[in-house]
Amino acid sequence: MPARLYCCRCLDGSNKKRRPKKITNEDIKEVFKRTERQATGGYCGLTGVCGIAPAIGACFAVLLGSKCGKDIEQRITMDAATRISEVIRDLTGPSCCKAYVRASLLVATDFLEEKFNITLSIKEREISCTYVERHPHGCRVSKCPYFGGNWEVKKVVEHKPSNPMDVYDDFFSLTYQAGAMDVKTKHLVALAASLAAGCQP
Repeated sequence: MPARLYCCRCLDGSNKKRRPKKITNEDIKEVFKRTERQATGGYCGLTGVCGIAPAIGACFAVLLGSKCGKDIEQRITMDAATRISEVIRDLTGPSCCKAYVRASLLVATDFLEEKFNITLSIKEREISCTYVERHPHGCRVSKCPYFGGNWEVKKVVEHKPSNPMDVYDDFFSLTYQAGAMDVKTKHLVALAASLAAGCQP
């Protein structure tokens, strides 16, 4: 459903008149299209740019009509993306997409209010993350502002199987579980692991 945002402050900082900005479904589709061109999973580690930054930048760009050659509209959009990148940077080590999104949305809402006097109603509640043990890179635990604090950090005990083939079997059990990899990738992994183990492919 299209939304309507009201801006009390013009781009030049004055308060000349109240200007409505209607957010249409086409605007939302455009944001997704722009984001898809830049936000790719895993690129935060490869390029230093988390996909959340261009995603929120696209929201501001569509809202302001920013594009190459524009003046203050482009500057504000880049300022928003920069602030998002900064808050993500401060939460890194290791990365956590959930923490990044939570912190970025707070920064974006504060930025909207600061620049345009637009206040978005968000629920003020304390977030206690329940994904600690499911984190693929290792949770930051107490270093993360969303850490619940009620989780025990389990130490990984090195397990040396009596049968060396157990490692091989465990590897394939994980690799071939539903949704882990596509079929072609599984075949390549199987071939590589077989050759590495000295087996016939």
